Amino acid sequence: MQSPYEIKKEICEMGRRLYAAGFVAANDGNISVKVSDNEYYCTPTGVSKGFMTPDMIIKIDSNGNKLEGKLNPSSEIKMHLRVYRERPDVKAVVHAHPPVATAFTVAGVPLNQYILPEAVLSLGDVPTCDYGTPSTMEIPDSLMPYIQTHDAFLLKNHGALTVGCDLKKAMFVMEEVEFNAKICMYARQLGGVEEIPCEELEKLMELRRKFNMPGKHPGCKKCSNLGTEKCRCKDNAGKSTCSCGDHGGKPASPALDGDVVAEITRRVLAALGQ
Repeated sequence: MQSPYEIKKEICEMGRRLYAAGFVAANDGNISVKVSDNEYYCTPTGVSKGFMTPDMIIKIDSNGNKLEGKLNPSSEIKMHLRVYRERPDVKAVVHAHPPVATAFTVAGVPLNQYILPEAVLSLGDVPTCDYGTPSTMEIPDSLMPYIQTHDAFLLKNHGALTVGCDLKKAMFVMEEVEFNAKICMYARQLGGVEEIPCEELEKLMELRRKFNMPGKHPGCKKCSNLGTEKCRCKDNAGKSTCSCGDHGGKPASPALDGDVVAEITRRVLAALGQ
C-alpha cells in the first residue's frame, strides 16, 4: 500500500506527464485518487500540472470539503466525485484537454469508430457527453448516460475524462484516447476510416467481457445498422459479408483460438502495466 507521500508524489508525476505530452496547458486539468470511502487526494486549482510538488496536493472528503492542504481544490472536482459515487471500482480520475481528442468534440465528430484492436480492448468506444458549464453540476450530470459502461469520456468542447483502478491505469486510458484520436484523424486525412468488421469486434468484445471491462458492441442481430448502408460488414462492392449475426443464414463466427486469446491478453495486460 502506498503512503500518503507516495500517492502525492505519483499525482505530481502524472501531472508532469500530462503537461509534457501537451495534454494540458497553463493551469488546465485535474487529477484525483481515492484513498478511502470518504477521502480523496486531488490537485489544486490555479497551479500548473507540470510544476506541482507533493505539499500542494489536497485531501478532500466525498462532499468536496477540504480536509488537508494549504491550497484549494478545483471547482471541477465535482465530476471526479460523481464518478467515485457511481463507480465504486474506480480509484483514480484524470481530466485533461488532449488536443486531437478535444478537437473531435469541437468539430462535433464522434470518436466512436472501432479502428485498432488494442483500443477496442483497452477503451471500447468513447462517448461524447453533452456540453456543460465548467464548475457546475452540468458536467457531472452529462456523464450519467455513460458512466457505468465506459472508462473514458469526451466532454463536449471541454476535453476528456478517464478513470481507472489506479492512477497509472487512468493515465494510460487518457493516453490511449489521444492516440486513437490521432490515428483516426490521420486515416481521415488519408481518405477514410476502415473499421474492424463486426464479426471481429465480437471476438474482441468477448475478451473485454473476460477481463470484466465495461462496454459492449451490440452485435449484428441488435445493431441498428443491420441491413442498412451504415453496416460495417461489407466488401468493396458494398455487399454484406457479416457472419456474426443473422445475415443470410450464415453461421456465427467461431470462437477465438486459445493461443490467440492468450497472446492478445498478454499484449493488453502488458500495455496496461499489469
